[in-house]
Amino acid sequence: MASVLLQLLGFFLGLLGFVGTVVATLLPHWRSTAYVSTNIITATTYMRGLWMECVWHSTGIYQCELYRSLLALPRDLQAARALMVLSCFTSVVASLVSVMGMKCTRFGRGSMMKSLLALSGGICFMCAGLLCLVTVSWTTNDVLMDFYDPFLPVGLKYELGLAVYIGYASACLSLTGGLVLCWSSSGEKSRSRPRMQSSRPSSPPPAFNNIYPPAPPYNPPEALKDNHVPSLCSPSSSGYRLNNYV
Repeated sequence: MASVLLQLLGFFLGLLGFVGTVVATLLPHWRSTAYVSTNIITATTYMRGLWMECVWHSTGIYQCELYRSLLALPRDLQAARALMVLSCFTSVVASLVSVMGMKCTRFGRGSMMKSLLALSGGICFMCAGLLCLVTVSWTTNDVLMDFYDPFLPVGLKYELGLAVYIGYASACLSLTGGLVLCWSSSGEKSRSRPRMQSSRPSSPPPAFNNIYPPAPPYNPPEALKDNHVPSLCSPSSSGYRLNNYV
């Protein structure tokens, strides 16, 4: 029962990490900057994401524009796109494999493949979390390097957006869920091995000669002991034959 609860906990943690990864991938709030003019009433916020670039005005106007050319994007943005999409795809595979490998499902019940599937799902969740963590860490490093660059104009400096923090949280959830799934499957394997060893015979089989016990000695029935013909030398005949008197 405890292993089932651990598998469910790991699966739901990985599933939450997958949902957070998808949200972080689609949100445009990866990099944000605020520009305040001389009139403090009018403020403009610029946001850049993996797929679009948005502008928010203090008057309530919100405009977004998709990137039209993939090849015209910077290489770091293209790599971030590829890594996040690969992380989402790995999380989908991990969810499917984990569902088939959990004890609460009927797929392959009673076979050793279930623990292997659960272990594979945990490893896939961990890989998805690592991909997401690498992407958000790379973006964080770029933003901090540009922000503290003295030669870069102030209007081109960005700060970390909401999507980066969501990516960190999603990566932690995916890694934790994968670790819990791997731990539950490895514990199940260690518990099943002693059972298989205890089922084996502790002593060697008996020798072939001792399998069948020796046959008991033959004893004639009591009724046949006194029905034998008296011999010539027996005391009942006294050394004479009946034919001698006929």
